[in-house]
Amino acid sequence: MSMQYPAMQQQVLYQADPNVATTLRSVRDRMHHIFSTNVNRLVRVQTLDGNTYEGVIVHTDKNHVYLRASHTPGHRGFFGPGPFFGGPSDEAILTLVLFELLVIVLLA
Repeated sequence: MSMQYPAMQQQVLYQADPNVATTLRSVRDRMHHIFSTNVNRLVRVQTLDGNTYEGVIVHTDKNHVYLRASHTPGHRGFFGPGPFFGGPSDEAILTLVLFELLVIVLLA
């Protein structure tokens, strides 16, 4: 049995300017290329919020970069009893959103 809902008027709360959307896609693609060509390299990244992380790039996709980082109190990540992406259990995989990154520095 399906329920019928009265027609509701939709209100757009936000719509990105087409030029902004094009720029964001370009930035995302460039950052993805940078990370994908530097997998297994040690980097330091700074987010728009001022957080700084150091780690080895273990993977990237169109929206995220995954860093293997030693456990540091206050850092978010996935910790568990066993290794992730081949690392020791005292390391975390940090998932960072590409759009939130401000600076990327190659350390080694």
